[in-house]
Amino acid sequence: MTQEFKGTENYIATDELRVAVNAAIALQKPLLIKGEPGTGKTLLAFEIAKALNKEMYTWHIKSTTSAQQGLYEYDAVARLRDSQFGDAKVQDISSYIIKGKMWQAFESDQQSVLLIDEIDKADIEFPNDLLLELDKMEFYCYELQKTIQAKTRPIVIITSNNEKELPDAFLRRCFFHYIRFPERPTMIDIVNVHFPDIEQDLMEEALKVFYGLRDIHGLKKKPSTSELIDWIRLLKLGKNTKDELEGIDYIETQPPYFGSLLKNEQDYDHLIKAKRAAQNTFRRF
Repeated sequence: MTQEFKGTENYIATDELRVAVNAAIALQKPLLIKGEPGTGKTLLAFEIAKALNKEMYTWHIKSTTSAQQGLYEYDAVARLRDSQFGDAKVQDISSYIIKGKMWQAFESDQQSVLLIDEIDKADIEFPNDLLLELDKMEFYCYELQKTIQAKTRPIVIITSNNEKELPDAFLRRCFFHYIRFPERPTMIDIVNVHFPDIEQDLMEEALKVFYGLRDIHGLKKKPSTSELIDWIRLLKLGKNTKDELEGIDYIETQPPYFGSLLKNEQDYDHLIKAKRAAQNTFRRF
């Protein structure tokens, strides 16, 4: 019987997200996940592996990452060095093949979860360079002169922060889901998962401040779910109360540990201008 992902005790998955995960697994397609930073895209892959009891392989993408690194790398320098010292293992070229995360996932006897994290950080050609591997679940190793095929097709989770557009040919091979920013009822569930003993009036006031900040138009970096969790953790450690959060206007009265929510000086300047403009408009009426 096929296992279904239903979320975990540590990860609140919406109905739409659960459907997307299980549809991608059923179709044997990579699941492309987009959403604001801090909405749990990367964590989702780990929770899928945990919920379905699968081994996890994580490939974190950087601006310098090439598709080849996910398959394998051939260490020719090490082989040359060993040949100069007369090491017998130079005759076995496989000793100098460094297997990438995709190869490792392909080798797994049981179905695994392969996370390709933040694919949009790489060069624009990077997704196209993986079309065959993600579609056919195989690649050719020229040094060994053989095709490497997946023993079992892994569950592939690909995350993107939308820093650049992904090619159409790549998108056609994926099942897509956008993680919408959690609405208040879902956010309450998320907070309760992390802080089951939180005082309800403190949580309500904290959410009021948090969503009030996010509602200010023009912020370059709105606070995310993960930043809310960090902020509430600090509020609890500092034994702050709901009374200390009432009347917050972000200028004369800032929230405690404001640096957990707002992360750059441009947004801070914008916040001051926006609030002063709103105050002046109110005075005119």
